This record gives sequence, structure tokens and C-alpha cells, in this order.
Amino acid sequence: MVWSDNIFVMLLTHEKFASFATKPIADTKSKLAGLFSLSTDSVDEVNSIVRNGLNAGGTEPNELRDYGFMQQRTIEDLDGHTWEVFYMDLSKFPTEQQVG
Repeated sequence: MVWSDNIFVMLLTHEKFASFATKPIADTKSKLAGLFSLSTDSVDEVNSIVRNGLNAGGTEPNELRDYGFMQQRTIEDLDGHTWEVFYMDLSKFPTEQQVG
């Protein structure tokens, strides 16, 4: 799958992946093996990606997180891999350090 000019994702069956893996395949439904973060160009694109993933059988383990300058949603695919899909608006990034 081509994500952008610089990012490509290989989607493989367990059998195909096992044919060249040098370690046992992790059970990502019960253990976290990694987080995959995908930056998008808009909140609408975040929502579209997550909606498509949910329609394909993925699950959304928590709700949208809105940090003001960044909106992030999480989806777990059918194998339990965790994908963090986000949009960051750097013009809204806090420039002053807040003291609590």
C-alpha cells in the first residue's frame, strides 16, 4: 500500500510474513508489539482513515484525543496492531511554556 511518496506499507498474510521472519510472530491481540503513527493533512482525512478501518473490521480502543494543535484517533487492525492516525496544525502549537 502506498501511503505517500516516502511511505510504503506491506500488508501480508501470516503465512507470507512467517516465510521470511527470523523470530516468532508476536500475538498482537494480547501484547503490544509497536505503535504505528500516520500523519495526515487534515482532521477529515484522520476521520476517513479510521472510518474505513472500522468498516473493514478494525476497532477503536479509545475516543478522539484533541490537544488543540493535534487531533489523534487510534485504530486496531484485525491482527491487533495499533495505528495512531493524527493531524497536527503547527500554527496552533503552544509557543509559551506554561508553569503550573
